[in-house]
Amino acid sequence: MSAFTPPEIEYLTSQGLARLATVGPDGQPHVVPVTYTFNAEEDTIDVGGVDFGATKKWRDAQANPRVTFLLDDVLRDPRRARAIEVRGQAEALATGGGTINPRFPNFAEEFLRIHPTRIVSWGLADGTGTTAAEFRVNSRAVG
Repeated sequence: MSAFTPPEIEYLTSQGLARLATVGPDGQPHVVPVTYTFNAEEDTIDVGGVDFGATKKWRDAQANPRVTFLLDDVLRDPRRARAIEVRGQAEALATGGGTINPRFPNFAEEFLRIHPTRIVSWGLADGTGTTAAEFRVNSRAVG
C-alpha cells in the first residue's frame, strides 16, 4: 500500500517540476527547482538532472539526508491552490538518474531517491479549497 493517496499520486504524476530543500553544512537551507518522477515501485520521489552529481543539493543530501520536496500550483477556474509537501530521507544513488526524464538524454546517472516520512497536501480533491470553509489539509506521518 502506498504512503501517498490516489489524488496525491495523480498530482505527482501530472507535473514534472518541483522544489527541493536541503540544508548545507553551515545550517543554511537551500531551495532549488528540480525535475522529478514519482517512483510507484519504490513509493518514492526520484530527483535528478543535468550534472546532478556536481550540485550543491547532491552534496547537501549526502551529508544530511533530511530533505523536503514541494510541488505546488494554482488552478485558475475555479481558483484553487494545490500542493504536496514531502519530508523525508534522501538516498543518494550513483546510477539510474538517466531515466528520470526521458526528454533530456543528458541527465546524470546520480540522483536522489526521497523516502517519505511526512506528507502534507491540500487542494487535491475536486471541490476542495475554493473557499476557506472547504480548505482541508491532509497531514500525516508515514514510513
